Amino acid sequence: MAREQSYTRVPKHVGIIPDGNRRWAEGHGLQKSEGYAHGVPPGFALYEALLEQGVAEATFYGFTKDNNKRAPDQRAAFTQACVDAVELLAGRDANLLVVGNTESPAFPAALLPYANRRVRFGDGRINLNFLVNYDWTWDLRKLHTDGEIASRDISRIDLIIRWGGRRRLSGFLPVQSVYADFYIVEDYWPDFCLSHLHEALDWYQSCDVTLGG
Repeated sequence: MAREQSYTRVPKHVGIIPDGNRRWAEGHGLQKSEGYAHGVPPGFALYEALLEQGVAEATFYGFTKDNNKRAPDQRAAFTQACVDAVELLAGRDANLLVVGNTESPAFPAALLPYANRRVRFGDGRINLNFLVNYDWTWDLRKLHTDGEIASRDISRIDLIIRWGGRRRLSGFLPVQSVYADFYIVEDYWPDFCLSHLHEALDWYQSCDVTLGG
């Protein structure tokens, strides 16, 4: 059952690091590569919950340049999961922006129409950013070549939620994360449940947001 909104402070922009897909797969007797497909449905459950809470923008970590060091079957699996997620989102209400290095062969051709430009689906009820073949050094290097960072159309993040128990940013939007509060969920991403989001939002209520002031 959906929980009614009861928060006095709702973050405008939430960053999502959906980690733990491979560990989840191993724990369920599957190949590591099989975990990624199980991470797609939780993303849409979270999308619906963010809409319900009135969150204006969310950024999901798809995969990074460094993730391409993984085994070929894993690379194929997380790339396909990203493509599947975008194709499913096309039937929802969101303004999608895919940010990543399209000059690399690791960037999926199917996502080129959505790359580095915002595309409206349906009523465009939320700005959704998807980091695909993202590299923070590539992002910042654009400042020197183009005069702006590659992720310039993504706003500052208020709250980052990371699944899988790891306590690091893993290169997640270093500019936009500069003042973000960071909440860790110990459970793996495919085990997402709505209580994870509500626990993060409950915790966020008591965060002292001064932005350095």
